[in-house]
Amino acid sequence: MAPRPTSSDAGTAPTAAPPLFARIIAVVAIVLAGLCGGLIGYAVMDLQCTEGCPTYAGLVGIGAAILAAVGVAIVAVLTLRAMSEWEAVEAAHADDT
Repeated sequence: MAPRPTSSDAGTAPTAAPPLFARIIAVVAIVLAGLCGGLIGYAVMDLQCTEGCPTYAGLVGIGAAILAAVGVAIVAVLTLRAMSEWEAVEAAHADDT
């Protein structure tokens, strides 16, 4: 049996969306991971170049930022989906009792 979507207001349609605060935290985590990944990628490449190659360091930094942001985005989406499912299951159990 699929979990039922929940709603906080009786007058609105049920929704399976996670709370706004959780979505904001997820976006902040994705942006922060991208910034950190970019800085780390740039710094590592900058240290590897003996003659100073800012173009390559910048490209590696951008690639690292994208990879870090995508990785954290995948984890954030899975976490938000699990949160929604957990709340739906709890609401279904609360209705049964």
